[in-house]
Amino acid sequence: MSQFDSIRPYQDSEVKPTLQRLINDSEFITTLIRFRYPRVSGLALSLLSMLLRSVLRFKVRKVNSVYDFQLIVERYMAHMIKTTTSQLSSSGLDALDLSTPHLFISNHRDIALDPAFVNYLLHINGQDTVQIAIGDNLLTKPWVSDLMRLNRSFIVKRSASAKREKLANSKELSAYIQHTLKQTGDHIWIAQREGRAKDGLDQTNAALISMLALNRSKEQSFADYINQLNIVPVSISYEFDPCDVAKANELVAQNQHGEYLKQEHEDIYSISRGIVGQKGRVHVHFAKPLNASFENAKEVAEALDKAIIGNYQLMPTNWIALGNELPEDLTDKDIAQAKRYFEAKTGDISAEVRSQLLAMYANPIKARKQLAE
Repeated sequence: MSQFDSIRPYQDSEVKPTLQRLINDSEFITTLIRFRYPRVSGLALSLLSMLLRSVLRFKVRKVNSVYDFQLIVERYMAHMIKTTTSQLSSSGLDALDLSTPHLFISNHRDIALDPAFVNYLLHINGQDTVQIAIGDNLLTKPWVSDLMRLNRSFIVKRSASAKREKLANSKELSAYIQHTLKQTGDHIWIAQREGRAKDGLDQTNAALISMLALNRSKEQSFADYINQLNIVPVSISYEFDPCDVAKANELVAQNQHGEYLKQEHEDIYSISRGIVGQKGRVHVHFAKPLNASFENAKEVAEALDKAIIGNYQLMPTNWIALGNELPEDLTDKDIAQAKRYFEAKTGDISAEVRSQLLAMYANPIKARKQLAE
């Protein structure tokens, strides 16, 4: 594993020193406090920092392994689900042979919660959690990197600009994924594309499939290699997206000005907003593993899109945003709740942002219709 030290998750022997490093990191402590008390400063901040450090030392005193750490995360995850979702459901998981490692490839709507919900559902069904692919663009602070790698995340290097370095990074990532699946025996989660589908259109980037195949030997066919990865398409559906207005604003800015300049550490704030925001119903569908005579990356990407879009659970907000053709099983309560949600969300935003926000929710239905054509 030493060849992957720069990207792999932390191991049990690294847990204690990493936790100590986090507790001693003033910026990490201040960030935690300001999530709860955004205006605190001066002496009050110093006192709260001392108190929080003591609390954290007590909470992690018996944490000696990655599994121990994830048990703590599981408690916070359970609380988040209880307080910010009305229902978490899943389908398809019982049809998978999870004694064999799988590569879960899902649509990407929320930076942290997409893999977190997959992890939680596996955990409560008695399965090991996944290793999570995370881009280095998100690791803007050392403490963020420490937290992610403690929670079984491995790093996707995206910051390289030179073609040779990009290729080397892609080969390393491809080798790591195959090593993890075949040698370590862990499941892996990775998004179908870089960045969230802010417009609600879930489309797999064929370059991701090309990267996965870089570690294929010359003797093995493309189809055999892809099939042996046990790729499971995963569809994650949210009734409410806590980051929807921010996403709509970003898309409008791109349309009007040709670009959108992110604020410093904006992704970290998006993670926080996604965690604490109301999500309504959340559904995760696990499709059957891909297995076909694929000839190229484009065919694999199309198979993923068909499964992800076809199994996406359409919510009342999707139908109300579309504005017509309401299904018969949509209750008056569902309709009223979705309408209230959009009224609250769009009351003080521009017409352009409102239109983009509604399109974001309506697009999964349009994608489903296009798939059927």
